[in-house]
Amino acid sequence: MERFAYADLLKWKNSPKRKPLILYGARQVGKTWLLKTFGKNEYKSMMYLNFDTNRKLHQYFGDDVSPKTIIASFESHFNEKISPADTLLVFDEIQECQRAKDSLKYFCEDAPQYNIAAAGSFLGIAGGKFPVGQVDEIILYPLSFYEFLSAAGQDKLVNILYGRKIRLMKNIHGLLTDKLKEYFYVGGMPEAVKTFAEMNDLQAVREVQETILDNYKADFSKHIKGIDIPKVRMLWDSIPAHLSKEKKKFIYKEIKTGGRASEFENAMDWLVNTGLVYKIAKTTTPKLPLASYAERESFKLYMLDVGLLSAKSGLDISTFYQSNHEVFKEFKGAIAEQYVVQELKTLGRLPIFYWGSDTGKAEVDFIIQYANKIVPVEVKSDLNKKSYSLNVYMEAYKPEQAIRTSLNNFGIDNRLYSIPLYMMESLREVLG
Repeated sequence: MERFAYADLLKWKNSPKRKPLILYGARQVGKTWLLKTFGKNEYKSMMYLNFDTNRKLHQYFGDDVSPKTIIASFESHFNEKISPADTLLVFDEIQECQRAKDSLKYFCEDAPQYNIAAAGSFLGIAGGKFPVGQVDEIILYPLSFYEFLSAAGQDKLVNILYGRKIRLMKNIHGLLTDKLKEYFYVGGMPEAVKTFAEMNDLQAVREVQETILDNYKADFSKHIKGIDIPKVRMLWDSIPAHLSKEKKKFIYKEIKTGGRASEFENAMDWLVNTGLVYKIAKTTTPKLPLASYAERESFKLYMLDVGLLSAKSGLDISTFYQSNHEVFKEFKGAIAEQYVVQELKTLGRLPIFYWGSDTGKAEVDFIIQYANKIVPVEVKSDLNKKSYSLNVYMEAYKPEQAIRTSLNNFGIDNRLYSIPLYMMESLREVLG
């Protein structure tokens, strides 16, 4: 299973300014597998340390966390020589050992020649601390649509999409749309994708997804401290219902009668910090920097993975086998919006918001800050080209570029770029 983040790991390895690396991500997005594969392929040896399953390792990170002491301790423990250039040290589940996190500062300052890659779940990291400015960071998300295609043996389709071979894309538009339907159901959690690639059994995929969702709920109890766990679960369980509404703004009173932001604020922050949900705030003022004009009290919540949203919503398999495009309209287009959020996330740390007019009559699904410009992104869940809100925005703010993504083929009309939903991962190349 190819992960495009592998290329980022190679850049890190070859960087003359390399620092200890932290690979962040929600649980079960494939962090451990990726680092082990990278270590096996790119180094002569790898030393794998898991601070969750092997608590004895914590004893080596006591009062003295100098690199010299730690390296000597592990060479003795594993009876293996550690080469600064040729050994990858993998610190897995590093959030379980604060002193191991502290040691990264000293490896950065005193022993940068060592290759150290740490992996940790946002679920644990959210409550800890890392040395600021003394680590490199990579965020791993669920598999993107292009990664999903590659894992399913469809590399030719990936090459067509990456190459923006428009004529070929038009010829296989139906095939690409069907593959996107599959992705809406399977999503990008590695175990679900692996199950689909090996078995081509959507029911087996759904069972994997339900297990992941159960594991997340169990993790709430393990990692939450000082926060009301039932409130976290209420927020988590309410996401599909909120997304099914015409205006997908999150409203606390719909969680429970009389619900208020102050009551759920800590629970909300915890879910966002763990990477299990994406919080997209509203802005009525599309100016740089977007974050300065965000209206924090108005926002939408999306899950980390479209497949998990489909499972949590109980969407029936038959919906995805229909010959029409009904699945793209489910929950008033929420499935399509969830997918677009994920694709935007894979493009890097782009500020993502949504725009609403002062009158409340127009709303653009997403607005991103890219290469020092602001780009509106309207999501259409079928072939409908009508974009009232996007037209209002373009008339008011005259953006250099605007994106409308739907089931239509690729096209450009002045400043408006029409991008097929299945091509959203190529947005960076389209924008230039």
